[in-house]
Amino acid sequence: MKKMFLVLSLVAAAVGAQAGGLLHNTNQHIAFLRMMARGASHEIDAVYTNPAGIAFMDHDGWALSLNIQSAYQTRNIDATVMTPAGMGLFPNDTFNKKYKGDAAAPILPSVYAVYKTPKWAVSGFIGVVGGGGKATFDEGLPLFDAAVMAGTYLGTSALAPYLGGPVSPDQYSIDGYMKGRQYIFGGQLGFSYKFNDHFSGYAGFRANYFSGNYKGYVKATAHQDLAAKLQAIGAATGNQQLVDMAGENGIAHIALNCDQTGWGITPILGVNFKWKGLTVAAKYEFKTNLNIENDAKEEPIARPEQYKSAIEPYKHGVNTPSDIPSVLYAAVGYEFIPRKLRGTVEYHYYDDRHADMAGGKNKELTHGTHEILAGVEWDINKTFTVSAGFQRTDYGLSDKYQSNTSFSCDSYSIGLGGAINVSKNVKINLGYFWTTYTDYKKAMPAVIDPKTGELIGGYNDVSPMLPGTDVYSRTNKVFGAGVDFKF
Repeated sequence: MKKMFLVLSLVAAAVGAQAGGLLHNTNQHIAFLRMMARGASHEIDAVYTNPAGIAFMDHDGWALSLNIQSAYQTRNIDATVMTPAGMGLFPNDTFNKKYKGDAAAPILPSVYAVYKTPKWAVSGFIGVVGGGGKATFDEGLPLFDAAVMAGTYLGTSALAPYLGGPVSPDQYSIDGYMKGRQYIFGGQLGFSYKFNDHFSGYAGFRANYFSGNYKGYVKATAHQDLAAKLQAIGAATGNQQLVDMAGENGIAHIALNCDQTGWGITPILGVNFKWKGLTVAAKYEFKTNLNIENDAKEEPIARPEQYKSAIEPYKHGVNTPSDIPSVLYAAVGYEFIPRKLRGTVEYHYYDDRHADMAGGKNKELTHGTHEILAGVEWDINKTFTVSAGFQRTDYGLSDKYQSNTSFSCDSYSIGLGGAINVSKNVKINLGYFWTTYTDYKKAMPAVIDPKTGELIGGYNDVSPMLPGTDVYSRTNKVFGAGVDFKF
């Protein structure tokens, strides 16, 4: 049961406008939405994607960029939970339900600023570098429902002689709700230096501030016939817990409302090589040690006593690790037609397995995240530019990593858009990208322990007697607009 809430802090970790690893938002500038592979850029978006390349930007003086994105995502779980033959916990021994989650980040702003001279440049960036939105499951999550069903069955087994059998789900109603909000705000500052006509370097850092809130509940309320029986047995035996179960407190009730905050520093290094139409660039972000601390807005609820361990991680003052992994970005760009047609291929590696997560979930990944990106950009004339891009993401997922509260799906994304040069010093960027995910199926069988003869395993490791299957699916769409200025 404790595992049920231990990873709740990640319920919104990958929502909203995420394009990148498990904990990164790499789509900070609209140029990314419309081309994706921006790791060889020498324009102002390079402050994030290729900071060493800022030294080769074709403008000395000040440059500024303002960007706003809107992202919408669904996160669905199709759950099927079965019982061992003869247990009779569910009608027809099967429970199936599709749980729909909606995630949205309607306004995601980012701001870039650069001051450049012929030899060096100072640049900065402010944006939402991780998380990026909210996720809501209006009907709760199957993990919680299954846990309450199993816990209620086991907890009332001793009352079977009085009730005519253990309490089954057709004798009560479950009401659940789960909502998570998570943002990692980042402020980056760094220095780029042009050593010669071909080579430049960058050193800088990003300060990250984590802000999240997790609010939810699951409550099982007895139907009239069961409530009357519990009330009568409780009164006859002097068992106040049974009387409470028959009333507003419900058979089971788990609830929390918890804010979390934390901060950490990310050192960043970058290099850029430019020769004629060829650009080779790389950026490395070191691991960010980040612990998030609880600020419980309401005292967590856990009734009956068997659910107490579920809310322990969300008590006031508890700290949970949530490191931001180190990342290597490498890109090769080439101008096929000078100042007309250019393309880039790029690779990202996120070392997720060595970034501590709640409950040590990072160790369950089979490898860090691999991303391959490609993009092309064509200047139709001096006013209009069009571009397109592609991104493939492989997270290294495993059944032990995936859970109702924190699941990801491998994907590919396509971006389209363009730019309008309103004047020599003003450019408008428009972009749209969508992501197609591969459904992930997680089977959770219950097997007989050869030593004890007991059932082990089962649904999400919290309901040992319930074998089941989850199918995780997602959708993601992002639109953005921005404007770049030169002074």
